Amino acid sequence: MAEAEAIDAQDAEAATGGESAPKKKHKLHFPTAITVLFIVMLFAAALTYIVPAGEYSKLLYDSSQDAFVITKPDGSQENMPPTQETLDKLGVSGSLDSFLDGSITKPIAIPGTYQKVDQQPQGALEFLLAPIKGVYDTIDIILFIFILGGCIGVLNYMGALNAAVAALSRVTKGKEYILIIVLGLIMVAGGTTFGLAEETIALYPILMPVFIAAGYDAMTCIAVIFVGSSVGTMYSTVNPFATGVATKAAGISMADGMSWRFVALAIGTIISFAYVLRYARKVRLDPSKSVCYDFKDKIEERWGAQGETPEFTGRMKISLAVFGLSFVVLVWGIVTAQWWFDSMTAVFLACAMILAFVCGLPEETFMDQFISGAGDLMSTALVVGVARAVNILLEDGLISDTILHFFSGVVSGMSPILFILMMLVVYIVLGFFINSSSGLAVLSIPIMAPLGDAVGVSKSAIIAAYNYGQGLISYITPTGLILASLAMVDVPFSRWLKFINPLLIITILLNALLLIGQVVI
Repeated sequence: MAEAEAIDAQDAEAATGGESAPKKKHKLHFPTAITVLFIVMLFAAALTYIVPAGEYSKLLYDSSQDAFVITKPDGSQENMPPTQETLDKLGVSGSLDSFLDGSITKPIAIPGTYQKVDQQPQGALEFLLAPIKGVYDTIDIILFIFILGGCIGVLNYMGALNAAVAALSRVTKGKEYILIIVLGLIMVAGGTTFGLAEETIALYPILMPVFIAAGYDAMTCIAVIFVGSSVGTMYSTVNPFATGVATKAAGISMADGMSWRFVALAIGTIISFAYVLRYARKVRLDPSKSVCYDFKDKIEERWGAQGETPEFTGRMKISLAVFGLSFVVLVWGIVTAQWWFDSMTAVFLACAMILAFVCGLPEETFMDQFISGAGDLMSTALVVGVARAVNILLEDGLISDTILHFFSGVVSGMSPILFILMMLVVYIVLGFFINSSSGLAVLSIPIMAPLGDAVGVSKSAIIAAYNYGQGLISYITPTGLILASLAMVDVPFSRWLKFINPLLIITILLNALLLIGQVVI
């Protein structure tokens, strides 16, 4: 992008203390995260005037009635017996057990039922209400961010994180690359097993000082956390929120295509790690090679060691142990009990309560630092809420199903190889508009799976295209997690694009080859 070479001039000048440099007028300046999202919101609202509104009939199992409830585009409902014959008659590929045991809880689109409906353009009032609704819809994530920020604020005030970083730096002296490999593998494992994504927001304030102390830049930290978890979710093996929901919606076993998913995960991980390690080594040898070098002083002022490293006291170790144990409980709850953000937030609320007793700070000081820490993450919380507003505009404008219907028509009747490549493109586009992995699976797989059967492409290959497509777009979509991640560490979106674009191109080619291989072999 042309902007990527000349953006952020004003921010860079402020970051480097450029008082002596003459101010340049009309210099291109990349907008901040929330501004980018409002621009995307304008685009989404405009689409509701242009794209015809339409809906599929939706199928949902109602346990209270012990019946399948079909909701038609005109709002009328019809009950049908909860049998496999009903699903076969409707052309729904999901298995009966997936509905009855509660695995599929969201309405399933019924193939062949798309109908145009009255246009629902999203005007000025709807546009203004969308981010407010977005905050309401994501309040569970926002509260998680605030409680987490409060805990980190207390630990920072104590000096516990600085002391721990200094200790870790001494242990990895001369072997700093181990940080990238070990932490990256943890991110990949989390992504491929339980869909580690939003939870990674908690890691930036902890790991940024570690990477800065090790001689790396902020982008290296972002890459290890975000790329690592994104690679894991893109090549999901047993992730219940992506592959699990998709296989149930397709009516196949999660074991179908499992070996191929592990091969893809291994190849994708190796390529991504090689890219990140190469960049990290280049930056460590020559800091000026960093894509955010002009922000170096500003970043190190916030995330580097603050003056003398404090003694790593017993209270600090206990406080960090409590904080670290919270993450262990968090992972356990996600994997074993499929916790959502209400339970995860409760874990860190308990952590905060325990910290209040073990950190040794006066009650008033503790609360001041807790509230201050929560306030530091206000911008991140707002980014999460505004990102949801884009989806709200599309859903309320009744054009999400229209977009899906259009693309289902585009890929119908193609040769197997061309079909699967087009499916990758389709899911890249759909992933931009529908950034929920489970939501995208429930909405699209029942429509796309029968199309694959018609051209001789397996359902497991279609699920792979679904994973690869939404994984690719997650690298750069403003409606996803990347803007919230960048907001955590004060790095502009433009610098991320400069860093990720080569890896994005490589990954697109890799995913295309993997899909062709899965169809041909």
